[in-house]
Amino acid sequence: MITEFGKIFAFIIFAFLFVGISLFIARLIRPKRPTNEKLKIYECGEDTLGSPWVKFNIRFYVVALIFLIFDVEVVLLFPWALTYQDYGVYGFLVGIIFLIILAIGMAYEWRKGDLEWARPKPNIPDIKKILKKDRKQKVSEIEIAEN
Repeated sequence: MITEFGKIFAFIIFAFLFVGISLFIARLIRPKRPTNEKLKIYECGEDTLGSPWVKFNIRFYVVALIFLIFDVEVVLLFPWALTYQDYGVYGFLVGIIFLIILAIGMAYEWRKGDLEWARPKPNIPDIKKILKKDRKQKVSEIEIAEN
């Protein structure tokens, strides 16, 4: 007599066998006509130039994380919208508080500038200009002290 775990184990073995046999048969019957164009690395329709070990802009990851966070939160609104009437005013207020927190998070991300793809370049001070201003100020202070 096979137990419940035995049934699950048999199902997993059957799944692996099915996938393995399917891939093997597909390899046997597929046409194999490699060309230079087919063997090239394909990256979103763009030809690869240079080393593949380039640093990605962190903006890709930030935008992806923001999307995931707000996407999951919006998905949680569907069950609430369908059942908040069952919980009365309490259910409605809980949903409104959730929406307010979501809006505050979106406003924070917007204010922080993470929703803008192209950020303005930071204003990096030029040390030579600062030193020139500092010298002129010292010269003027010396002239004032001499008079």
